[in-house]
Parts: sequence; structure tokens; C-alpha cells
Amino acid sequence: MGFTCGIVGLPNVGKSTLFNALTATIAAQAENYPFCTIEPNVGRIAVPDPRLDQIAVLAKSAKIVPTQIDFADIAGLVRGASTGEGLGNQFLGHIREMDAVAHVVRCFEDDNITHVEGRIDPISDIETIDTELMLADLESLERRSDALVKKARGNDKEATATLAIVEKVIEALRDGKPARSVGSQFEDQALFNGLQLLTAKPVMYVCNVGEEDAATGNAYSEQVAARAAEEGAVAVVISAAIEAEIAQLTDQEERAEFLESIGLEETGLSQILAAGYQLLGLITYLTAGPTESRAWTITAGMKAPQAAAVIHTDFERGFICAEIIAFDDYISCNGEVGAKEAGKMRQEGRDYVVKDGDIILFRFNV
Repeated sequence: MGFTCGIVGLPNVGKSTLFNALTATIAAQAENYPFCTIEPNVGRIAVPDPRLDQIAVLAKSAKIVPTQIDFADIAGLVRGASTGEGLGNQFLGHIREMDAVAHVVRCFEDDNITHVEGRIDPISDIETIDTELMLADLESLERRSDALVKKARGNDKEATATLAIVEKVIEALRDGKPARSVGSQFEDQALFNGLQLLTAKPVMYVCNVGEEDAATGNAYSEQVAARAAEEGAVAVVISAAIEAEIAQLTDQEERAEFLESIGLEETGLSQILAAGYQLLGLITYLTAGPTESRAWTITAGMKAPQAAAVIHTDFERGFICAEIIAFDDYISCNGEVGAKEAGKMRQEGRDYVVKDGDIILFRFNV
């Protein structure tokens, strides 16, 4: 389990260039004209986690299996997309399948790359995309509303509860607010999530700046950061052009030297992954042994049996206990045997809330 992230934005903001760099592929065309992407290209990437490499050495693991994330490059939306303009509604549907949305915003000037609106204005660009997504959600909910009203009159309890949510969200959308602005108000989150609303998706803004602004950002990216802060969203500053260069460097030392030479501490990929985990409230636990060391992504706050189910449902069904070693203890004690001898391995039951970096051995019986 990782998460899926849809890369969206207006045409020619750098979505496909970023996708290519993140997935280190050339699967998506990166051309200087709108709609060069006509199907959502999907790339699966391993999530870098230095902790996994460290425990694999101590456990003498035959292989390392990181957790993975799927990125989808979704074609550029334009004003009127909700009514079929450009490539229209078919791409809005692709966004519904994502866990989170990376909204790439053009924060660079380049006369050689056309802007679909004819000017550089990141806040206006954000509002264009938001408006189209809100209009699509509004149309979807208004279509459902009549059927829900009829069922509610027939004393259908689920329809009554759903209708109350739909009416509240419609009110927000008509006020120009996304569904996520009211989502936390609903007691039944399953009903709200079941509506599959585009504007309910958590959003990170990816400010695509020129190479010279990659380390510091610029006035455009500052505008986006302020907008994100107002919304309770997150914003990261990257240069898709630089990410494309980094993608060509296969040697880790070369990458580190290149980043240092341009004043960067980490790649754009690392920033986007961190933002994604923050947005979705995700953490990682680890398993280690001679066969493999592996990372598993779960929702923060998940208890041990549910975390075990990510490996296999039998682990939850027959859960007995979880043997836990904190990452720092695993390293300082030179692995599992040393941790046991030092009394750093402990048994936890069904109510244990898994922590980021826990190294776990599940005991179960089915």
C-alpha cells in the first residue's frame, strides 16, 4: 500500500516533464502544445527510505522491497472542461480514482513556452482548475439530489443521511468552496467519501519554477504558498527542468553532488512524497529478515491488527501479538538479536498503535 497521486494543471505548466522526471521514464510526451497527453500515463515508483537500507544490512536480507506510489499524468484541463471543452469530462473522471492531487502551477516565465491563457498568473490558474472541478462536482450532486429526495421521503435512512451531506456540499460549492472545506463536518465519513467528489481530494500545489529559482522560489511561488496556507493545503517548490536532469543521473553520489552544486538539499520527488504522506496522514512500518526487508505504508493511528492486514488478511484474522523494535533501537543494538538481548523488543497486543519506523514481526494463527 502506497498512494496514488494525479498530476493536474493547465496545459504547458510542466506536468508531463515532471511526470517523466519523477518516474524516470519518457512514457508521457512533453511537448509545447496543449493536450499532448491523451491518456493518463501511470508510473509506479519506489519510495526512497534510507532506514530500509540500514536494516537490510543488519538483517542480511537477500532483497529490499520499498513501498511504492503511483503517479498519473492527467491531460491539461482548460476553462470549460466541466462542460466538455478541451478534452473535457473524460479526464475529470481519472481524477476521481486518485488518493491525492498534485496541482502543478506555472511559476516561471519563458517566451518560448506558450501559456494557454496568454499570461503568467498562478493564482488565476489555480482558480481556473478549481472552478472546473467544482462545477463538475456541483453537476454530479445536483443530478443525484432528486433521487435521494424521493428515497428519503420513503424513510430510507441512508438516503436521508446522504441527502443531508449532499445539500451541505452543494451549498459550499455554490459559495465557491471545494467539498473538502466542509468534509470534516460530517460524522459519517464513509458516506461523504462515497460521493467520490473531485474537490474532496487532498491537494498539494507544486510550484514549477525556473532553474535559477529552484532553491529559493520566487514571487509567483510565494503567492501559491500563501494560497495553500489559507486552504490548509501544502505547497512545494521544484523545477521540473532540474528534476529531468536529476533523472538522468543514476549514480547516487553524482545526484548528491549535483544537488549541492545548485543549492538543493533534496530532490523534488522527496518533497512531493513528504507532502503526500503529510496530506494523507500516512506512515511507514518495516519488516526485516534474511529473505527480505520491506516497507509498508499505513494510515497514522492504525492499530497492530489492521497494520498486519496490509501484509495479508490472515495476519489480522489470526492476530496473536506484534513483536516491536523501534528503528533507533534496532540500529543501536546491531539488529534483532542484539535488540532482544538488550530488552528492546517488546510484545504488543491488539490495541497497540503502530508508530512510524517500527520494525514488526507479527505472530498469528489461522
